[in-house]
Amino acid sequence: MSEFLPFSRPSIDEATIASVAETLRSGWITSGPKVQEFEKQLSDYFGGRLVRTFNSGTCTMEIALRIAGIGQGDEVITTPISWVATANVILEIGATPVFADVDPVTRNIDLDKVEAAITPRTKAIIPVYLAGKPVDMDRLYKIAAKHKLRLVEDAAQAIGSTWQGKPIGSFGDFVSFSFQANKNITTSEGGCLVLNNPEEAALAEKYRLQGVTRSGYDGIEVDVLGGKFNMTDIAAAIGLGQFAQLNVITAQRRKLARHYFATLGKDFEAQTGAQLPPADFENTNWHLFQIVLPERITRADFMARMKDKNIGIGYHYAPIHLFKLYRALGFKEGMFPIAERVGRQIVSLPMFAAMNESDVERMCAEMLAVLKN
Repeated sequence: MSEFLPFSRPSIDEATIASVAETLRSGWITSGPKVQEFEKQLSDYFGGRLVRTFNSGTCTMEIALRIAGIGQGDEVITTPISWVATANVILEIGATPVFADVDPVTRNIDLDKVEAAITPRTKAIIPVYLAGKPVDMDRLYKIAAKHKLRLVEDAAQAIGSTWQGKPIGSFGDFVSFSFQANKNITTSEGGCLVLNNPEEAALAEKYRLQGVTRSGYDGIEVDVLGGKFNMTDIAAAIGLGQFAQLNVITAQRRKLARHYFATLGKDFEAQTGAQLPPADFENTNWHLFQIVLPERITRADFMARMKDKNIGIGYHYAPIHLFKLYRALGFKEGMFPIAERVGRQIVSLPMFAAMNESDVERMCAEMLAVLKN
């Protein structure tokens, strides 16, 4: 049998491994010079905007909402198709999550439905760029400006994605990225938040380290309720090595995505009933290559059959509003029918920088055999 083909695998080169070893030997393994260097390089990439790193791409969104002053009694609109963290952070700050259904083609939040969901209590929107594909950024920011809303972009999967030639994160309001293990670049676990001004950056620093402000050798003050969210120099050393490869990684993913489309052919959807993703090679970083299965085959059956062929398939994501935690808040089946159909049938095919075109061809051949059966 052929070697196991996972749906994702990080690419860590020897130079990065050596840098981690050097950091470990240095004696400075928590937040230090590597974190500062990583933040500087990220800031340069985002056009000089202020960037602060954290130990996850979840706390970044929570901290952005706190900086924006959002809390009890406020509503925040987001998508039901995302990792549950996107909605959990809204609950964490005491606000109310409001879901808007997704677009059936892009699987991102439907901006028409976002506008329809806005009430006097709405204070922010958290759009998610599923698989690295941005929403219509121009329209998104027009909606936010019209209704005087803050935006916390959940760009967890979108490092390397662009809008009209500009990197996601180089413009806009708060932008949150994840560097978790299966992201396009990783720090093993971690994330960063792009901010608007020095005041927000200073507040982010407080929130990530117990609310502490230091001055001099013995001056210390705490005036906000912070947590323990700082990134280590070990993680930053990995991030620096990964970030140096971002353009190469993005180009390879786009090449693989093009080969998926070419290999599957123009008749794939008609022949199988499965739905391909939008063929966006200008803006999307192709963090994931996702298809929506036809209703005649269950996702569990498809994944099991592909595993029998030694191929790993991912599942991103279950509809958030149907988890028990959210059902207890009053959400139920039928409220967001497109998200429910997508969430029931969506799968992520193997996609990572170390793949080659023969891996894509193998994946497509095995998948076609399963779907046609």
